[in-house]
Amino acid sequence: MKKTMKSLRRERAGLWAGFWGFVFCIVALGRLVAADTRGIFLKLIDRPRVAADAVVTTRPSADGLTEYHFTFASDAQQRVPGFLIEKSDGPAVRRPVVIALHGTGGTKSDELPLLRILANRGFIAVAIDGRYHGERVKSGNGAGRGSAEYQDAILRTFRGGGEHPFYFDTVWDVMRLIDYLQTRDDVDPARIGLYGVSKGGIETYLSAAVDPRIDVAVPCIGLESFKWALDNNDWQGRIGTIPDAFAVAARDSGIATPTSDFVHEFYNRVAPGIDGEFDGPQMVKLIAPRPLMAINSDTDPHTPLPGVQLCVDAAHAAYTDAGASDHFVIRIQPKTGHKVNPDSQAAAVDWFVQWLKP
Repeated sequence: MKKTMKSLRRERAGLWAGFWGFVFCIVALGRLVAADTRGIFLKLIDRPRVAADAVVTTRPSADGLTEYHFTFASDAQQRVPGFLIEKSDGPAVRRPVVIALHGTGGTKSDELPLLRILANRGFIAVAIDGRYHGERVKSGNGAGRGSAEYQDAILRTFRGGGEHPFYFDTVWDVMRLIDYLQTRDDVDPARIGLYGVSKGGIETYLSAAVDPRIDVAVPCIGLESFKWALDNNDWQGRIGTIPDAFAVAARDSGIATPTSDFVHEFYNRVAPGIDGEFDGPQMVKLIAPRPLMAINSDTDPHTPLPGVQLCVDAAHAAYTDAGASDHFVIRIQPKTGHKVNPDSQAAAVDWFVQWLKP
């Protein structure tokens, strides 16, 4: 029997309803997975919150800028030192903030030139010392590089300690820093950016993935797929940033020639999930649709380009799904290793200006 036009229309309408119902379920499932990933990560790094108890002092400054040194309590055992720089002139208004995170062995002082550029562009510019760096080194007076104590702390975690100084604890510090900044009457809490280099780049995309208060993010020479590196035996560059901790961990484990399997075990102890549910491709898509500029290099051994491409593909898909394709930009620096070129830093500053509108 031939179908009537009316029955055909009903059938077609039913098919479309089923299709859109399927699409809705997929979108809803994606949101649940994203919320679950954030929740698991936040539970991993969580600790009892304490009052910030900020202490702020003025630093010598010039060129129309006011500079401060501050510390605040990140938890019951940790105080985080930082610098804050802003313009001295102009009306008392709430300004956008850009936070800068240094790399392994660096300190907040390394970020001072960038902070002054940002402050002159109208931002409140902030940098903090990472765990076991700068003033957070036991002998530190602000100049300590921190590599040895940082690696000692990572080794303690491998052996069963309760910290996660390899990237994860800095995410907590950034979240608590934002808590403090939002109490200041010169900060616009709705305009907060985060910039990081190398170790700080990884901490930038992890922080932005789990804290929606970060409105704009620029991870530099940090975006990568740890899983791709293990699957393709190309992990040596990243592990090379903490060689002493890794070498002793291998010796403790009776491993003479480490393989990807042992590197996975190492990661599983010091940063659980960094090569799995918290890997770059999984986390970067959680930043969408907030503006994200990723800066990487074509010959950086720390961030192999095929692994970077997996992150880029995941980001493109997430931003396209969110209807915000123009909110994501990838800069691949040609003929460049593990560094940020001046033109890329300038592009990052312009990106913050574009979206945070100082």
